[in-house]
Amino acid sequence: MAEVRYVYSAITFLGFVLIVLSNCAVISTVVLHKSLQEPMYIFISVLCLNGLYGSIAFFPNLFINLLSKSLTISYAGCVTQVFCIHTYMGGELTILTLMAYDRYLCICNPLRYPTLMSLSMVLKLVIAAWSYNICLFTVHFILTLRLPLCDSFILKIYCDNWSVVRLSCVDTTVNNIYGLFITAMVIGLLPVLIFISYIKILKVCVQATKDFRAKSLQTCTPHLVTITNFVINVLFEILLHRFSPTSLPYELRTVMSVQFLVVPPILNPLIYGLKTREIRVKLMKLLPAKMVKSPQRWVS
Repeated sequence: MAEVRYVYSAITFLGFVLIVLSNCAVISTVVLHKSLQEPMYIFISVLCLNGLYGSIAFFPNLFINLLSKSLTISYAGCVTQVFCIHTYMGGELTILTLMAYDRYLCICNPLRYPTLMSLSMVLKLVIAAWSYNICLFTVHFILTLRLPLCDSFILKIYCDNWSVVRLSCVDTTVNNIYGLFITAMVIGLLPVLIFISYIKILKVCVQATKDFRAKSLQTCTPHLVTITNFVINVLFEILLHRFSPTSLPYELRTVMSVQFLVVPPILNPLIYGLKTREIRVKLMKLLPAKMVKSPQRWVS
């Protein structure tokens, strides 16, 4: 089935190129235009940067495996992929939480917003979010590294922590308990904080004018779409793989298990790059004039 393998390799390569180009386009647009160096756009560029990070951890190895007859990965490569994919997942949620907090301050405290969300504060929040994420998963990573492995076969097309822990031939109670702790602190806590932010935003919108509600909805909708898509995919992956990893057909299980690695890096630049007017206008200006025949149609 070499032909099928080559087709999958081509699709994987094209998907990776699309992700790199689209995310780099959004990041470059924000970096090159000082008018876009505001909290919301900085968080969007950090979200796209995190998407690149996760894609680099996933796509190259998948591409190599599809081209080769032996679907293998070294132990060092596997544990590196474990760390990168888990920190990507945590980074996505922490950044989305910061974006929800930013929208809460902007809508509920507009007069104090410039002071509360200064550029220095944005930098501190991004560093704090990544530190929170990396510290949590570094402990998880170290607990996994100490385990001796008795098998070398995993059920996925990429390495994740639970797949590696399953290969151990010793007691993994500590790993399981800490894994549940991380799930609570990331998958449990962060969506709750986002939910609280939007409840407060909703209360303000209910009492505001129609135009204010429309503008707030336009600002918040892309973020709600992003967080809903990501959380659903991650929850599906956690529940399926922990409790019933072989209950679904292999093909369907494989597709669903990579959703949180493939869809957000593609969806985020499309949502924020094309739907956010300010980014869209600046992005069009970066393109060669011959490629933009009617830019006014994009900014209408």
